[in-house]
Amino acid sequence: MKVFDFQCKQGHIHEAFVRTAEDRICPDCGETSSKIISATKTVLDPISGSFPGATMKWARDREQKIKHERKVANS
Repeated sequence: MKVFDFQCKQGHIHEAFVRTAEDRICPDCGETSSKIISATKTVLDPISGSFPGATMKWARDREQKIKHERKVANS
């Protein structure tokens, strides 16, 4: 069984845990709702170097964290 997103003609979106992706009844209005494709969550890997902006941000954040840790350790 899988979770699918469904949308009716009125625009209501709901999830259903189903065996197949066949049409469902909308719980809000009772109309037939069809499976829709949902956006997936993406995460850029900053260490790979494939995404220069993410890599530079990761390096800058890491440098600030190290500075802060050294300051706390020397206090």
